Amino acid sequence: MAGATPSSTHPPLPPTMEDERLSCLRLLRSRRVGVATYWRMLAEHGSASAALAALPEVARAAGMEDYTPCPEHVALSEMKASRQRGARLVCHWEDAYPKTLTSLEDQPPSLWCLGDIGLLDRPMVALVGARNASSLGTRMARQISADLGAAGYVVVSGLARGIDAAAHDASLANGTVAVMAGGVDVVYPAENTALAEKIGQQGLILSEQAIGLQPQARHFPTRNRIVSGLARAVVVIEAAAKSGSLITARTALDQGREVFAVPGHPFDARAAGCNLLLRDGAQMARSAQDVIEHLGHETKGPNTATATPLRPPTERHAKPKRSLQDTAALHGLILDRLGPSPLAEDQLIRDLSTSSEGIAPALIDLELSGQIVRQAGGLITRAV
Repeated sequence: MAGATPSSTHPPLPPTMEDERLSCLRLLRSRRVGVATYWRMLAEHGSASAALAALPEVARAAGMEDYTPCPEHVALSEMKASRQRGARLVCHWEDAYPKTLTSLEDQPPSLWCLGDIGLLDRPMVALVGARNASSLGTRMARQISADLGAAGYVVVSGLARGIDAAAHDASLANGTVAVMAGGVDVVYPAENTALAEKIGQQGLILSEQAIGLQPQARHFPTRNRIVSGLARAVVVIEAAAKSGSLITARTALDQGREVFAVPGHPFDARAAGCNLLLRDGAQMARSAQDVIEHLGHETKGPNTATATPLRPPTERHAKPKRSLQDTAALHGLILDRLGPSPLAEDQLIRDLSTSSEGIAPALIDLELSGQIVRQAGGLITRAV
């Protein structure tokens, strides 16, 4: 036909790194896909783009009809808004991705970064503590942060009021990283807006959440796993017996990080959490020197985590398919084992006498269909 353009005989080009970055973001922003489901889908399908393409069929097998992944224009809009704010998306296979996070079972697949990404190559120590910090606690946070910075460590915290803010402010000159519970452009509390602007210019702000997202209560525990995961050690300065700082310390222990606590007066409720940590075996931090001597002087060069960043696999191995009857039976066994009380996934695997590879697709099905809920720390509950 005259004027028709002949079709190309060349095979389609492989996806570029930018395509895979977009697929990574779309997969993460898809309905009922959290961090754990992302990694399971990646293990099953080999790459974010392949997992994204398979997601509707996986959802259909889980009983969800007309499932639609996150549309491309939504992810592109997020990327555009981030570029306008000067933020960069760093995915788990990139060299810029912090190597300390690759050892975490629930490592964030991607991070929005605003500021000096080079800080992620340096050894870090996290400082956390009470929002209603005392004058003595605030002075201690400033002194420890400044001394750690002078010794070559980057100070990481969560930009909360109190201890967090003091730690960031005192470490600006030598390097500080603020991990946000919401988007990198959403400062909470608002009183730290000026400090956040300084960190964006002199340090680094990062978050796994979307640009513009207002933090909710559920975002803070997941934020805290990044704070502790980035660091070689966590120092707690003033924390109540039941506080977010104590949760961060316990998360750090689960991650294999060192935990230090500054002792406090037994009558001060703000010192109760630190004193409990010391009773349970945490290292005592009377000054930054206690932390530095314990960690050693390996402060030059990039972080020395043993794990290596994951890279997008180029191919995947076919796995044997279960029959629908076998799949339904496995779903029933899983649901029978679960209740409203959280159960560790590895305990579930042991109870069912199966392998993680064997149970992974079933857990994805149940999560996508809303029958189970994943929680921080690899815990699972049955949806009610």
